[in-house]
Amino acid sequence: MALTESNMLALGTQAPDFKLPDTVSGKNISLADVKSSLATVIMFLCNHCPYVIHINEELVRLAKEYQDMGVAFVAISSNDVENYPADSPDKMTTHAKEVGYSFPYLYDESQAVAKAYDAACTPDFYVFNGEMNLVYRGRLDASRPNSGTPLTGEDLRAAIDSVLVNRPVNPVQYPSAGCNIKWKK
Repeated sequence: MALTESNMLALGTQAPDFKLPDTVSGKNISLADVKSSLATVIMFLCNHCPYVIHINEELVRLAKEYQDMGVAFVAISSNDVENYPADSPDKMTTHAKEVGYSFPYLYDESQAVAKAYDAACTPDFYVFNGEMNLVYRGRLDASRPNSGTPLTGEDLRAAIDSVLVNRPVNPVQYPSAGCNIKWKK
């Protein structure tokens, strides 16, 4: 596992479109199906990464809180499942149910969506405003496994809160850090 940071896609970027299978519902889901007129959070996650495992509890709490306010959340796993079978779609289904994801958990088999978002690691977070322009990319908060820093979701929360009250998001944004996306060879 190589510690990898976000690539930090340019702010203002229009959300790249996608249509991917949801491993929970079994339906194909597009960006248009999940986006919100308020804010949309797109996350690159996977099942086995210790950095994702570390944040799952806070992520589930945060997502449920903001979904109640009309914010959309969607998670995407783009890992090469041939070499990392723990991230296969059937295991994604089980994982999403066990952890309590209240959002679609999509499988990006071709890895084209991860490339379109310039995603580099898991977890990696992107917040888009109602016009689907990127206003935040980076980390959930400063907590990392074994860091002793409590999970608060403060960075992601601050970005979403700013969008919800139509204030500019703080341009000082820190990259997420975690396992690199497992690219196909």
